[in-house]
Amino acid sequence: MTTQTPTTAAEKAPILEVKGLGVEFFVEGEWFPAAIDVSYQVRSGEVLAIVGESGSGKTQSSMSLIGLLPPNGRATGSARLGDRELIGLSHSQLSHVRGNEVAVIFQEPMTALNPVYTVGFQIIETLRVHHDMGPKAARERAIELLHMVDLPNPEQSVDKYPHQLSGGQRQRAMIAQALACDPKLLIADEPTTALDVTVQAEILKLMRDLRSRIDSGIILITHDMGVVADLADRVVVMKDGRIVESGPVEEIFYRPQHPYTKQLLDAVPHLGSDKLTVEGTSSTTAEPRPVAEAPSEVDAAFVAKDLVIEYPARGRVPAFRAIDGVDLTIGRGEVVGLVGESGSGKTTVGRAAVGLLPVAGGSLQVNGVELAGVSPKALRAVRQDVSIVFQDPGSSLNPRLPIGESIGEPLKLHKVLAGAELSHKVEELLDQVHLPRAMRNRYPHELSGGQRQRVGIARALALSPRLLIADEPTSALDVSVQARVLELFQELQREYGFACLFISHDLAVVEILSSRIAVMHKGRLVEVGSRDQILRDPRDDYTKRLLAAVPVPDPAEQKLRRETRDRLLEEAAADLAARDGQLGAHDAELAHAAAEAVGEDVVETRGV
Repeated sequence: MTTQTPTTAAEKAPILEVKGLGVEFFVEGEWFPAAIDVSYQVRSGEVLAIVGESGSGKTQSSMSLIGLLPPNGRATGSARLGDRELIGLSHSQLSHVRGNEVAVIFQEPMTALNPVYTVGFQIIETLRVHHDMGPKAARERAIELLHMVDLPNPEQSVDKYPHQLSGGQRQRAMIAQALACDPKLLIADEPTTALDVTVQAEILKLMRDLRSRIDSGIILITHDMGVVADLADRVVVMKDGRIVESGPVEEIFYRPQHPYTKQLLDAVPHLGSDKLTVEGTSSTTAEPRPVAEAPSEVDAAFVAKDLVIEYPARGRVPAFRAIDGVDLTIGRGEVVGLVGESGSGKTTVGRAAVGLLPVAGGSLQVNGVELAGVSPKALRAVRQDVSIVFQDPGSSLNPRLPIGESIGEPLKLHKVLAGAELSHKVEELLDQVHLPRAMRNRYPHELSGGQRQRVGIARALALSPRLLIADEPTSALDVSVQARVLELFQELQREYGFACLFISHDLAVVEILSSRIAVMHKGRLVEVGSRDQILRDPRDDYTKRLLAAVPVPDPAEQKLRRETRDRLLEEAAADLAARDGQLGAHDAELAHAAAEAVGEDVVETRGV
């Protein structure tokens, strides 16, 4: 008797075959190409990653498969899902394909899920549109799907609205909706970009488990090479609308052929490498590095002692303590990285440092001025020496002002410069962030994401601050754009010598820039130390889990890191279960003693 070996993904017949796919957009009387001659195959149980910068055509080429192009877009070529040709299908024909045979997991679930319906209703709606299913059976299937994606308390969560769930939980709910009809193909468009590293690791683990359970093909669209190393079987690299290289994930990472692929991989910050490569040039962290020991509070740029920040009560919602007992010092010219997952309180610390949130308890000194109970006049003076770079420059820049006016606005408001001097300073700042002076008359929507972030940095540096708060300034950028912005940041920090609180969930970026790292968890600082101590010899269990959750752009190393993280989580779960068991045993003893006491009372009563 012969035994049959399992069929690998590479041996299976393709479920999707794309040949010569082209995508074009009609703008001002001309057709402009977004994707040119794109060809690839996807097999069941396989993850194909499509990577590239913004504007490379990776998203538009994938959305064209199911007719999700804007009205001015068109697709040509061929895309066969099994025996069915997708290109050229009518809207009604595509409606039977979407959600049923091909499902999409979008980047931002908060905008993709309908805010006025519960997540359960939206899953049930998908099921009943494509299947002859009653309300009760559809609800049971929805709860089963929420169980499958490990959403906590599915029986209760099925009746929750999207805003009542965390970012990771919303992404799980969207994945459940995508899996509702057992699709042949899943298109995951940047499914973890908006999530912090710990939640990202959970979603990637879920997608790995689901791949083996549902045996669907997955197209993973991303610019995060760590996610590719974690999840992908094969990789397609796109640039300027064309595929420049494709192959198995190990070939792409270890033996890349095309110069752009090499450049893309070099630009990825790699935890433990302590360097940054931009278009073939390599730079290490800023030199000379400040001393890693905690600086003296005398003449420090930022000193928090037992700091408490609370969000005040609103109506029936009680006051919420976001920061509880934080002690942190940042010396002159020092860059301190503040890391932690979403909701840990790291952004709250940054907002308090620029006076956007009041100090509820303890002490917070910025450039020697106490912010607890500070007067509006004194706060205005403090803000002249403190600036902030926001995460999303698209929403923080005034869309009605040309960028030249936005950059010069702080100088104008503080009555530092005016007229020709102001104009000259704006041009000088544009030069320092490597933007052409001619751009001063452009509006924010006319710039790319990286260019807008450079404008945000120029505006923040206009008043030559002594303390800069950088709140996730590179998290929304492609890796190559991110590398250029980080190099610019290092250059400006050396030139201006400002102290900086660099807030991020990307530990590889923090490693490049910071001399010391502070780790936040649930409103408290759990660990503060030198960069090398935190990254190579962490003391706190949460810091260890945070480090293990960071995906690195190396398939072999990432596999080891994933195994380490799974082991740490299992140990944490075992400790929790043991504590619960001890508490349970203690409760049982109390209950038994109480029952015996009651029994004695009953006996005594009967005796009477």
